[in-house]
Amino acid sequence: MFHGGQALAGVAPAGLAEPLELAWSFKTGGSVKSSAVIYGERVFVGSDDGNVYALDVRIGKKLWSFKTGDAVEATPLVLEGIVYIGSADGYLYALDAAKGSLKWKYKTDGKILGGANWFRLNGQPSPRILVGSYDNLVHCVNASTGKAVWTFETSNYINGTPAVSDGKAIFGGCDGSLHVVDCATGKELNSVEAGEYIPGSPAVSGTNAFVGHYGNQVLCADIVGGSVLWRSKERNAPFFSSPALGDNVLVIGSRSRRVYCLARADGKELWTFATNGDVDSSPVISGPKVVFGSSDGRLYVVDLASGKQLWSYEIGKPIIASPALSKGLVVIGSEDGAVYAFGPKKGR
Repeated sequence: MFHGGQALAGVAPAGLAEPLELAWSFKTGGSVKSSAVIYGERVFVGSDDGNVYALDVRIGKKLWSFKTGDAVEATPLVLEGIVYIGSADGYLYALDAAKGSLKWKYKTDGKILGGANWFRLNGQPSPRILVGSYDNLVHCVNASTGKAVWTFETSNYINGTPAVSDGKAIFGGCDGSLHVVDCATGKELNSVEAGEYIPGSPAVSGTNAFVGHYGNQVLCADIVGGSVLWRSKERNAPFFSSPALGDNVLVIGSRSRRVYCLARADGKELWTFATNGDVDSSPVISGPKVVFGSSDGRLYVVDLASGKQLWSYEIGKPIIASPALSKGLVVIGSEDGAVYAFGPKKGR
């Protein structure tokens, strides 16, 4: 799923070799803003051509595609053999991961651009799926039936993926608040005022949620106490990227054409890495390395400790999607309409 797990921490297993080289690419009929996910031997990804694709992770061959009614920017969630993915047509789709056949679709009254998340309550056989929509609602849907369980209303669009931690759903939106909602009931437990709208998704660790916002800051919120613990110093551009959480640090991209590494304890800047384009791509941490794309058309691998570049590859068109890391591969889509997979250089 988006950023690797329910808490959206953006951490992948260590073991990414570099230098990497291009293993395969697959061309879709539109820009790929959707972040790919790797599940089993398959890559799942959406495209602005309206399709959801399943590709063979080893060679990039198309296994199936499913056509929705509009662009698919959302990141797929793959759970227990089912792909859950939203489309700009306003529907959340449940597709058989093996065959691509439709299990059900659930209608919202707005575009779905963010990924879905999930939770399972004690004693319940069926998981619940959470997704935000441009109808200003977060929808909780029964994974088996596609029927609504509850909705939670905000006062503006919801772009990102809700995080799930300790029975709570944590999400921001264009209303400028970080909401903390009880997964069981859909009732709000807390709301933290960010001050500006939140385009991305929070990353959660324990009782803390970390998120960037349109007011050029990153903040750390206490989701139990409902307060802001710290705000980073104001940068000169907004944050559309979602943070990745290391043990003591967070890494996040900015529209200032930079990636920032901040201390989790107080938001102090530890290093910055400059690119030649906006960084809406959400970084992923893999052991001592960080991977992200930039609107300058490059995929980067940098050292987590120092921020020094270890490797980059020029795709040539903007990369807004976030990378998926698994099986020694990095998989990412680009505005040029292709999905790319990079693996260890042969002979190493």
